[in-house]
Amino acid sequence: MLSLPGRSRSMFGGQSRSRRNPLAAFDWILWGIPLAMVGIAGVLIASTQRQADYADWYQHWITGAVGLVIALLLSRLPLERLTHLQWPIFGATVVSLMAVRVIGTTALGAQRWISIGGFNVQPSEFAKLAAILLLAGVLARHPVERPVDLLRPTALIGLPWLLVFIQPDLGTSLVFGCVLLVMLFWAGMPAAWLVLLLSPLVSAILAGTWAWGLVAWIPLMGWLGRSSLPWKRTGPLLVVAVQAFFASITPWLWQNVLEDYQRDRLVLFLDPGKDPLGGGYHLLQSTVGIGSGQLWGTGLMQGALTKLRFIPEQHTDFIFSALGEETGFIGSVLVVVGFVLLMWRLLQIAGRARSDVESLVVVGVGAMLMFQVVVNINMTIGLGPVTGIPLPFLSYGRSAMLMNFMALGMCASVARQGRR
Repeated sequence: MLSLPGRSRSMFGGQSRSRRNPLAAFDWILWGIPLAMVGIAGVLIASTQRQADYADWYQHWITGAVGLVIALLLSRLPLERLTHLQWPIFGATVVSLMAVRVIGTTALGAQRWISIGGFNVQPSEFAKLAAILLLAGVLARHPVERPVDLLRPTALIGLPWLLVFIQPDLGTSLVFGCVLLVMLFWAGMPAAWLVLLLSPLVSAILAGTWAWGLVAWIPLMGWLGRSSLPWKRTGPLLVVAVQAFFASITPWLWQNVLEDYQRDRLVLFLDPGKDPLGGGYHLLQSTVGIGSGQLWGTGLMQGALTKLRFIPEQHTDFIFSALGEETGFIGSVLVVVGFVLLMWRLLQIAGRARSDVESLVVVGVGAMLMFQVVVNINMTIGLGPVTGIPLPFLSYGRSAMLMNFMALGMCASVARQGRR
């Protein structure tokens, strides 16, 4: 597990100076970057709704303000109080995910929301944070030292993953997988095991795109299993069998498990021109909009494609296309740099955490945020399939915004109590 350094005396000196100067205690990266993104996102959302018969862009700012208040309250609460409630919190989120199947609201072909008091709440967003809390507690008590140690955390996250996947919500279900792998690695799992866990996905992709690649890939994974797993004889055979199983079952999964629109999303990003008015429409219009911004952009509220609403759902999953059109390459790069700085700050907090549980929670939050950033931006610029993953703090969505600020509040709590 992690080796956490002890507290230094300089920490106390910094606290006394922060009492004299409150701004010295303000974490400009952890709070400033998300708040700046929420601010600019409100303007971009207003720009996408200029020709609409409704104007709810200001709700993005209201939700951000509510989320900030919740985050500040959580930052004053020791994280161990939440970790003691990890099982009730996890159980409540699982029940809410089950309730979606019974009383959930359907929109855009998916049943993901529960209507409460006139507001649509998306339980899958809060399930991500509940899973991080539970995984942190489990991995801190049961570090990954043997392959059998992978069963417990995988089984725990498998239940919410399955409930989210069948909504269907492929994008959010991928977030669960990323969080699990990153937290396992941070908890001490060897890097070779991380590759082995990802290898069935590679085998499935090769089976559907370039079957000859399996000739080299499967033996390579067998060798990696022999060199990294404790079972020198059965380990390679098990690894090869798993690769062969996923490679053989991929065609059936493709035809019988994935919906038609999900298959289109996974294929059309390679050549959206094959269906320019259907599945490839989003990608084509998004890349055109971002490219039209050039270096400095057209100016806020001045984007032609944004104004004419060429890109459906631009205020949610495709908000980065509005950013690229109206602020150009410079504005887009600044947002990317902001997310990189935020991740760097979270890694700092995780390294200085006073316990393994707190460190794992912060790393899980960082993995959750950055996976969504990478997938969403790649999606909007045509380097990845459309997965329905929002851009944190920028995409419109009440549940996602509140969950992101709650995650920041938990990280701020760790930073406040952390040891150098």
